[in-house]
Amino acid sequence: MASPATVDRVTMQQQQGDLFPGGEGAGHMAPPPRPAGPESAPVWLQRASLLVLVMFCFYIGALLAVLPWSPRYWDTNAWLMAHPAIDDVVQRGWVRGLVTGIGLLDIWIGISELLHYRDYRS
Repeated sequence: MASPATVDRVTMQQQQGDLFPGGEGAGHMAPPPRPAGPESAPVWLQRASLLVLVMFCFYIGALLAVLPWSPRYWDTNAWLMAHPAIDDVVQRGWVRGLVTGIGLLDIWIGISELLHYRDYRS
């Protein structure tokens, strides 16, 4: 018959085996499984999307910064001339400044995205 000390040791090993399936004690624990989530896009696709975003921000920003000061597109716009109430508001200087400021902000966003770009590799 087994001594009480041997029975206690076997019982303790069985309990530890239930708690730590990799072996005896915490030193043999398996690493936790990786969460199942979407993998990052390939690096070339990340860089291509950055290029498209920066070009889009520069293009739209340049249009918004320059067009309010072009008489051909802002002062003699046929649609605005057909709507005199809207034309009255749009011809004010602060509206031109606001649209130019939004354009400059858009250019700044493009520059910021370019400077803070990082590749995400899986």
